[in-house]
Amino acid sequence: MIDFYEIIGLVAATLTTASFLPQVYKTYQTKQTEGLSLTMYVMFFIGIVLWLVYGIHLKSIPMILANTITAISALFLIFMKIKYK
Repeated sequence: MIDFYEIIGLVAATLTTASFLPQVYKTYQTKQTEGLSLTMYVMFFIGIVLWLVYGIHLKSIPMILANTITAISALFLIFMKIKYK
């Protein structure tokens, strides 16, 4: 049976990851990146990767899933920022 706190983690992971996806979609559609800070997204990506490592260490499925998806999304935005600068 899933632990109550694991459910909270899954809900939190879903909400925080989903909140990031509209920015990814909008950037993909418009190719406009002037409003994105490359420094912020690089620092954000590094932080997310560190959270992913921590989640793997804890064997926390919500942390692993959310941070994997968010890291891929952040890396995509970094790529778009560099490509469409």
